[in-house]
Amino acid sequence: MRIAFVVQRYGTEILGGAEYACRLMAERLATKHDVEVLTTCARDYVTWKNEYPEGVDRVRGVTVRRFANAQTRDIAEFNRYSDWIFQNPHDAADEMEWLKRQGPWSPGLMDFLNRHHKNYETLIFYTYLYAPTVLGLQIDPGRSILVPTAHDEPPIRLGIYKDVFRLPKGIGYLTEVERTFVTANFDRNAVIEETIGCGVDLPPHQAYPRPAGQSESTVDDGAQMEGAAVEGDDAAASGNRYQSHVSARGASFKRRHRIHGPFALYGGRIDPGKGCEELIEYFSSYVADGGDASLVLMGHKLMPLPEEPYINFAGLLSEQERLQALEAATVVVCPSPYESLSLLALEALAVGTPILCNQRSDVLVDHCLRSNGGLFYGDRDEFVEGMKVLMADERLRSMMGRSGRDYVRRNYRWDVVLGKLDRMIARVRQP
Repeated sequence: MRIAFVVQRYGTEILGGAEYACRLMAERLATKHDVEVLTTCARDYVTWKNEYPEGVDRVRGVTVRRFANAQTRDIAEFNRYSDWIFQNPHDAADEMEWLKRQGPWSPGLMDFLNRHHKNYETLIFYTYLYAPTVLGLQIDPGRSILVPTAHDEPPIRLGIYKDVFRLPKGIGYLTEVERTFVTANFDRNAVIEETIGCGVDLPPHQAYPRPAGQSESTVDDGAQMEGAAVEGDDAAASGNRYQSHVSARGASFKRRHRIHGPFALYGGRIDPGKGCEELIEYFSSYVADGGDASLVLMGHKLMPLPEEPYINFAGLLSEQERLQALEAATVVVCPSPYESLSLLALEALAVGTPILCNQRSDVLVDHCLRSNGGLFYGDRDEFVEGMKVLMADERLRSMMGRSGRDYVRRNYRWDVVLGKLDRMIARVRQP
């Protein structure tokens, strides 16, 4: 079967957001179908500058067709236009102008879809927000699946998005929270709607609680298999005989980045829109209140960082080192108020590291409540107290780690996710 994913940008360097989820899904689906990705030449979502070469590429077993963007984005000008359109009466032409200014704007991509859409049995569009989805869904809605990655934010209230949810024959949600939000706010004509989620790999080899004093230098990270875990009441009853698995591993990552002691980790776009500005302010309050952990940020830096001894910028990491960072962290912090899934949270839970999440995100709160793998905060004081509790209590972190892994195993295994997507594709293909 020939399937096309349509997404605004695509590449192994993009390690967060809807684009990352799309790549993971495309790579898995490519093991049994002929999968292509139709995307732009942009790597940077702020400017949409053409950085990848135009044409056909091959990325991890997936054919990628890239099309140039006709313009870059002036983010300051776009933000001013956004403030106006969200606060003033306007018409459909104003909204289309907003969509064009937002970017990416790739006439070549739309032309290719117009000419070749019938060559694909199914078109899968990732994220509701951008022009490739808004315009692309109009071309062949009868063989289209939308994965909206929707959450409550100002743009979703614009009139242009009503058709985005009304047109596709199938809609695949990442969480039940997202599904509830969309069904409450949009009319849909889809013949099938499914909460498909996104698969998360559970590392096959995992460092678990081990006798106190046994360091990473004496035990290879791959030496303990999953069956060697200390589970349930037996682990709790062992008391001081075992270290928490989140404190007994990660020495190599810490050495490489000169991290001493416990640390909180954030991964993804380092951007005020992802809650990072507030995260740094709240973490500074934690340190001022006596907290002795450091804050490590990995990902693409899109804002200045203060030069403080407790802040460590790790930069863009390979996927292997990213996994090592998640394992090494004492706590993973998820500060974004807008999330439709949060792979950062799920990947942290998958390796047994507890999470501390922004309460303004219903999705993140739902992950915490369903998994018993994390805490959430509503303000600065709650963030500080949450950090103190998680940093101080190894037994709590260990219990949360086990619960988080179980949650991911139950709900986000790749076989379950791909089975749901296969059912959606089969239903969309029916006349």
